[in-house]
Order: sequence, then structure tokens, then C-alpha cells
Amino acid sequence: MSPRVDRRPPRGGLPAGVALKGVPPTSPTLLHFSEDPGITVFEPRPVASNPESEPLVWAIDEAHAPLYYFPRDCPRVCFWALPSSSPEDVDRYLGVTDARLVIAIEGAWLERVRETTLYAYRFDAAAGGFVSLEDHGAHVSRRTVVPTSVELVGDLLTRLRDAGVEVRLTPSLWPLRAALLNASLHYSMIRMRNAAAPPSEKDQKT
Repeated sequence: MSPRVDRRPPRGGLPAGVALKGVPPTSPTLLHFSEDPGITVFEPRPVASNPESEPLVWAIDEAHAPLYYFPRDCPRVCFWALPSSSPEDVDRYLGVTDARLVIAIEGAWLERVRETTLYAYRFDAAAGGFVSLEDHGAHVSRRTVVPTSVELVGDLLTRLRDAGVEVRLTPSLWPLRAALLNASLHYSMIRMRNAAAPPSEKDQKT
């Protein structure tokens, strides 16, 4: 039987021919999340929205795995404090929570988060030829990678709770996105192309 290949677009993308620094992985085991439990091999590929980007296999380390405890297409805004974050920004965005990480999603996605079955693929970082992008857990490889195991993630909201994540529901992600662009926190804005139209665009359509 021929191997089943994961051909979905990964997170982000890098320019074709990019020189990777060769920074060692931050963890001996890396993860990739999917709603498909049957992938047997991950092959390097460009981002679907940019066929000219560098073909890569993408993975995340354990510490940042909660960023991906969501349906793949779920738009979300994630943010947390850095040592360099200003006290004013920490107080404004994180002053009323003890969570190490806050992830905001649209309320319209809540049922899909509850219903999605997600799987975690584990990679041997060294055997897979992964290098760190030095970007908060992101790793890439130019090799074809065979996962060492696949496991059910389980109830996503429970996993987020257990990871110390605060999940916020909002009608629109765009005001938060706009505010964070000028903040000193670290932020990760994922699948924003799937977010509902900004309020101003909705008003124009009515």
C-alpha cells in the first residue's frame, strides 16, 4: 500500500531557497496536529497560497503546542508576555488573568472546537532533520519525515484548560488584532483569512 501523504498547506511560509540557520531543535520531540489520523509520511511542500515558497515540513515544540489545539481552519489570535514586554501592555492585556497564554476565537467557532477530533503526530526532531526558526516553537525540515507516533488529543477545551490557557470568545477578532499590532507582547495570528469580515466591511454590505 502506498504511503498516505499530508498535502495540506502548513503554517506560514518561507521564501524559496531560504538559508536556514541550522539552529538545533528546542525539544527532542516535535509535534504536528491534524484532523486526519491516517498520515504515514510528511513530505516538504510549499504553502498552498504561495506555490513559490520553500517546500518544508512544519512542526511545533511541546511548549507551544496549545496554539494548535483547535480545528485547523479556526481563526485565532494568541498572545503572551515576553521579558521585553512593557508593564503597561502586560497590565492592559494580561492584568486580569493568571493564564500564561491567551487565545481569542470567534464565538461562531465554539461548537466546532467542541466537536473537532484532533490528532497529534510526533516527530523525532534529530532524525527528521528539523531546525528551529527561533520563533516561539516553530521548526522546519527539508526532509521527508515519518512520524514516530500519532495520538488522539482528546477534548480540546479540556486540553487548553490543563495547559493554563485562557480562551476568550469574541464576535470579531479584528479589533484585538489591530490593538496587538502596536503592543509589546508576542502575538500569533493564525488563519485570519477565515475570520469573519471586519465590522466596517459588514456595515458597508448592509
